[in-house]
Amino acid sequence: MKKTENMVWRFFASVRLALFTLLILATTSVIGTLIPQKNPPEFYIESFGQRTAQFFQMLDVPDMYNSWWFLSLLFLFSINLIVCTIDRLPNVWQMVVLNNLDTDPERLEKMPHRQLFHASGNTAALTETAIALLAKNGWKAAHENKPDGSLIFSQKTPWSRLGVYAVHLSILVIFAGAIIGSLLGFKAGVMIPEGSASDTVYESRTGSPIPLGFTVQCDDFNVAYYADGATPKEFRSILTVQENGKTMIDKRPIIVNDPLDYKGITFYQSSYEPMQGFNVVITNTNTKVSQSFQIPFGQKISWADGGIDFGIINQEVRSRMGDVNRLKVWFSDGQGEPSIFWMDNSASQTITTPTATYEFAASQVYATGLQVAKDPGVWTVYAGCTLMLIGLYVAFFLSHRRIWVYITREENGDRCRILVCGASSKNKIAFEKEFAALVQGFTNDSSFQNA
Repeated sequence: MKKTENMVWRFFASVRLALFTLLILATTSVIGTLIPQKNPPEFYIESFGQRTAQFFQMLDVPDMYNSWWFLSLLFLFSINLIVCTIDRLPNVWQMVVLNNLDTDPERLEKMPHRQLFHASGNTAALTETAIALLAKNGWKAAHENKPDGSLIFSQKTPWSRLGVYAVHLSILVIFAGAIIGSLLGFKAGVMIPEGSASDTVYESRTGSPIPLGFTVQCDDFNVAYYADGATPKEFRSILTVQENGKTMIDKRPIIVNDPLDYKGITFYQSSYEPMQGFNVVITNTNTKVSQSFQIPFGQKISWADGGIDFGIINQEVRSRMGDVNRLKVWFSDGQGEPSIFWMDNSASQTITTPTATYEFAASQVYATGLQVAKDPGVWTVYAGCTLMLIGLYVAFFLSHRRIWVYITREENGDRCRILVCGASSKNKIAFEKEFAALVQGFTNDSSFQNA
């Protein structure tokens, strides 16, 4: 049984398993990038054919990142990371907290970087001098008396050995954030006509209604076009958020890259839809009386208090979506012949009758298309990404550097033997230069002589 357990443990602790899982995840992620996600089945049939589309549906390719096999790969990779960390961290931690003053003298003699000196004097005085030289070069040292002399030790950034495990932890934190977002968050959408409000959005995949707990109102919507007059350049919504009868956010403009956030829910400007209706404002410039209307296309409307009848009887569109460029207005105050004229959309026209002058303003009604997202795990993901950057910096740019100075009394005479040696966990070339500078400091001190 123990042998079986060891085999299972070795399997999950294998670096090969990690590389294999990463390769599969990377490959499938590329596939998920190339094949559009979360489109209706008809899209895949038209794009790839009936058989391929059925194969995609069988493997959940249209929603790959939520498929059982992709989530299983992430779970396997997470288990692999955890087991690898548990398997290797104890030995690394021992290196971090190791009492290097107990290092075997024979091991010091075999260090990759070492320099031998001789000096006159007693070991206590030479120890103080060596500690001062180390401190001068940025090495804070400790020492321990030995039967045959003294051992001095200093180190820098021993915790840098933990950098790779910080990266391991960061990946798990990112996965945890993604799971939190998937379980407790949602991605939805809603179309809100100008002047209307909604307290419900609709889940992107299933269309299921999701109550917001507050209402979002579209006060206004505007579209700007490129010079060709047909291609939208920018569309902007003016939104108001109300909760329990109170206005929480008033007339907040949003554009594609400037969303609205409220209570952890983000509203992105994603699309729009022209409606078969118009916002009309009629002002009697003599009496300064004004009235607003939202009217359908092709219908006669009456303003009883103003004695006005009017309607939009024709229109010119500038795009396939139905964006109106110009509209034809029928207007009558019951005095003489009615006025019939063309005017630009989102413009105004002065109308003079025998009894009064009117300002007639009209603009097409739009419905703003909002993409709505709630992701309570996003800050966990951000924390994981920050931890990953720190871990990567520590793992690649910092190293555990150690210096020993071993001072022993020579058997014959009053001279002492001083062995300066060191090692680095990585970045050997940089440490070689640092060690050379330290050796030069010893060389320049009159107390020490090169052997």
